[in-house]
Amino acid sequence: MAEHGRRPRRRGQGELEAQVLSALREADGPATAGWVRERLGGDLAHTTVVTILTRLLDKGAVTRERTGRSFAWTPASDHAGLAAHKMHKVLDAESDRRAVLASFVTGLAPDDERLLRELLDRPGSEGED
Repeated sequence: MAEHGRRPRRRGQGELEAQVLSALREADGPATAGWVRERLGGDLAHTTVVTILTRLLDKGAVTRERTGRSFAWTPASDHAGLAAHKMHKVLDAESDRRAVLASFVTGLAPDDERLLRELLDRPGSEGED
């Protein structure tokens, strides 16, 4: 007998995106939305999974390739690469990059600042692509 007034907890968009990315990272290769849905327990509508995957595609977090009449999805990078991508997007959206970077660096914990200095001092880290 079901309890009255109890509804399943709604997941937030960010939480769903993280779960979908996590599922994709567990795949042996490109995965379909149906595979992701099953991996997440199947309680989400197929259209919800496709919507989340499309949002992740728009953010550059996943890539897709056509497989028959649908798509197979792959994470664009690992956790570190995705975090770096987000940081670049935030920085690119600001007009005063110097102020943003200065504020970021001055707010770093001493160990993180030391790590950043080590990374910047390595050969080939001049920032040129």
